[in-house]
Amino acid sequence: MRTTRNRGLTAVAAGGFALALTLAACTPPPEDSPAGPGDDGDRDLAEGCEAFEQYGDLSGTSVSVYTSITAPEDQPHIDSYTEFERCTGADIVYDGSREFEAQLPVRVQAGNPPDIAYIPQPGLLQTIVRDFPDAVVPVGDLAESNVDEYYDPSWKEYGTVDGTYYATPLGANVKSFVWYSPDAFADAGYEIPETWDELLALSDQIVDDGGTPWCVGIESGDATGWPATDWLEDVMLRTAGPEVYDQWVDHEIPFNDPAVAEALAAVGEILKNEDYVNAGFGDVRSIASTPFTDAGFPILDGECWMHRQASFYAANWESADPDVQVGENGDVFAFYLPGATTDESPLLGGGEFVAAFDERPEVQAFQAFLTSPEWVNAKIPEHPDGGWVSANRGQDMELYASPIDRLSAELLADDDAVFRFDASDLMPGEVGSNSFWTEMVNWIANDKPDQDVLDDIEASWP
Repeated sequence: MRTTRNRGLTAVAAGGFALALTLAACTPPPEDSPAGPGDDGDRDLAEGCEAFEQYGDLSGTSVSVYTSITAPEDQPHIDSYTEFERCTGADIVYDGSREFEAQLPVRVQAGNPPDIAYIPQPGLLQTIVRDFPDAVVPVGDLAESNVDEYYDPSWKEYGTVDGTYYATPLGANVKSFVWYSPDAFADAGYEIPETWDELLALSDQIVDDGGTPWCVGIESGDATGWPATDWLEDVMLRTAGPEVYDQWVDHEIPFNDPAVAEALAAVGEILKNEDYVNAGFGDVRSIASTPFTDAGFPILDGECWMHRQASFYAANWESADPDVQVGENGDVFAFYLPGATTDESPLLGGGEFVAAFDERPEVQAFQAFLTSPEWVNAKIPEHPDGGWVSANRGQDMELYASPIDRLSAELLADDDAVFRFDASDLMPGEVGSNSFWTEMVNWIANDKPDQDVLDDIEASWP
């Protein structure tokens, strides 16, 4: 998830922003590109707005955007719309809510949907499309042509429901990372583990040395539980392999299949091991009440050694200490969550998708803008300390200030990478953003047995 998922920082890198504007000014649309949604023929353009001519004159219009991305992580998004607003005349009205997953269906059912929604789970998109026919507007020609040009075809598949293309990609993230303190590791003589067995051996060594290796938190408002589903998904890729993972996602094997039980047991070797968790917060049960946004912070105090969380977690460190440096030689960095062997490098990731609930020209234009390299290259510099990544192949990789983000973007663009999208985000909403979350909370908070957890999730599959 997810999103949800707190992404971004409020600072602006002035030099990077200037470069983004230069890129926008120097990248006019091709002559044979589709006409913009608000195209009104020849008109005077403000300086540097050539790339925005395709959207037409949208003066006096507004577009409402509803998302799970809240303050302070919302500001980079808001700032990234500046040139679209300046060059088209449209006003983008941003509304972030931690209750997004629960409230979006309510708003749609009440006939009061936003113009645009950033949906962090393709499974939730499928549920909304099927439960509320005709509420979501199919993607327009300009946005679809951008996706065809700049994204791997799999991203289009994630936004397609029953053969109709409904949602375009927004941000992306790589989840297979473990955050740690390079200095603490060096002082203790610990080395980065390269296999799963080495990861467990390192955890045992930390315990033997008097430390607690892991700190974990899965609280996330109405979305509480999603970080635990990420643990199971990452381990499922490692114990069962990508083909069985796909079968699990598509329900070609049941949720309580032995392959899933094996993966959950492997997760339990860490998350339900009293010697391993939960440094800085309490016992195993404290994982359920610890906000995922804060869960890695004990690393800074030396109470915790490792925290498994996605690339976007880079944005959270500043909340603990504005002076925290993220990097290989900084206060915190991350290493790849290892596979069974050094030859196996599965990569779990996720992202948000942009769905439109109105076909007004300004709404269609804004959705298309969010698929463009101009938007991506304006958005990246809004994160000088990291925490946001795109899978857009038209992006400028040199704009990434964070080595974690640059590595993530390169991995996402690698055709040879064994990448799989977050399973719960692809599953039906009744499972992916409901029973899967709640049962993983029960597994942690109430010590619910593994098999009962898997059986109850399987029983909820529509």
